Amino acid sequence: MPFELTKSTLDRLETAILQHDAATIRGELEELYPADVSALLTELDPAQGRYVLSLLEEDVSAEVLSELEGENRLAILREFSSEELARYVNVLDSDDAVDLLKEQPVRVREEVIALLEDREQARFILDLLPYEPDTAGGLMQKELVKINVRQTVTECVEEIRRQAEDVEKVYAVYVVDDEGALLGIVSLKRIILARRGSKIEQIYTPDVIFAHTYDSSAEVADLMQKYDLDALPVVNVQQRLLGIITIDDVVDVITEQAQEDFQAATGVSAPVEEDDTVWKIAKSRLPWLGIGMIGSLLAARFLGIFEHDLLQLVPALALFIPIVGSTGGNVGIQSSSFMVQILADKSGLETDFWPRMLKIFTVAVLKGLLISLFVFLVTYFLLAHPLKLAFVVALSLLGVVLLSSFTGTVTPMILNRFGINPAVASGPFITTANDFLGYSVYFGIAYGLYHL
Repeated sequence: MPFELTKSTLDRLETAILQHDAATIRGELEELYPADVSALLTELDPAQGRYVLSLLEEDVSAEVLSELEGENRLAILREFSSEELARYVNVLDSDDAVDLLKEQPVRVREEVIALLEDREQARFILDLLPYEPDTAGGLMQKELVKINVRQTVTECVEEIRRQAEDVEKVYAVYVVDDEGALLGIVSLKRIILARRGSKIEQIYTPDVIFAHTYDSSAEVADLMQKYDLDALPVVNVQQRLLGIITIDDVVDVITEQAQEDFQAATGVSAPVEEDDTVWKIAKSRLPWLGIGMIGSLLAARFLGIFEHDLLQLVPALALFIPIVGSTGGNVGIQSSSFMVQILADKSGLETDFWPRMLKIFTVAVLKGLLISLFVFLVTYFLLAHPLKLAFVVALSLLGVVLLSSFTGTVTPMILNRFGINPAVASGPFITTANDFLGYSVYFGIAYGLYHL
């Protein structure tokens, strides 16, 4: 059953911490997963968190620390000495260990590495530290099982037993040559079913999906999603096998991407967290809101041009200003969202572009005709407005839908061309453009028809 953090649980834990009741604390935590314990620690102050971690087994505490994020982890880690941190880093997977150490001051980082009992772990960490966190090199771990292509199946089994002691999960065995270059992959099933004395070169699969150390985390996530991989080997420019990226790390990347995409779609210009400062959160939201506000003010000024002419001649025109503006905005956002998805889809052929565009505009025409027909019928027959006014509104909405579809489609393309994230910037630009275009069409058609 999933763990639910309740106030009563937190109160009992805090009381036990104040009383230094180690038995009660262990009793509260013994049935919990490390991720659940980390959720508890976020509700405690750093000193309390440190005390709780000190009561757990080192491997459990290490995993809890790897589950913590952001300021919560930094605050708790400040409570530990370099010697204590070294004990936790010693039992973590190399990628988690590097993530933790990169958050520490250089002095602490170097002290911890020097204090590590497992010198192979120290070497792994030193190998991984130079890589940027949003690259394949920054995501990979060094723990894996590899075998030379010239070895036999029997030798392979013995090698698996030896190497697997330091590998939490064995997804597959990677086949390399004498230089360490990745040649292929062999599943555990094929190794088990192979005849004794068979050579690895006879049973391995040379067709293996891999990433380079410099590939972005987004590219890694796309590869693992596309080919449904549990693990992805990582090689350098010489094709030498350096590590693997496991599915748990990619899930984190996908989650972060989803959060960033959601924030981008709402006009937030930079990733923010709930515990960020008020100023940082406000600053991330203001830029594109400002653009939209300026556009709205200019649109209002534009409406003033017609105030003493059309609105006095046909006051009922003002009744339909909201529907013109809202329809244009909604259609524009729909089109831009679809276009952003197309731009983000790197798997499709370039030859698919124009058929997709034709489909977009065909849909726009159909939407425009249906919307304008519906509004015409309602305006003329139900609301009993003059035929000319109904025709103006219907024709204007058709034009607005077509123009908004165009701006919603083209704007993300232009922004992407200039290196601006279309998911963030499209909304304000489209809203501003559609205000001008929509009102121009509406009042332009009205002016023309009523002055004929």
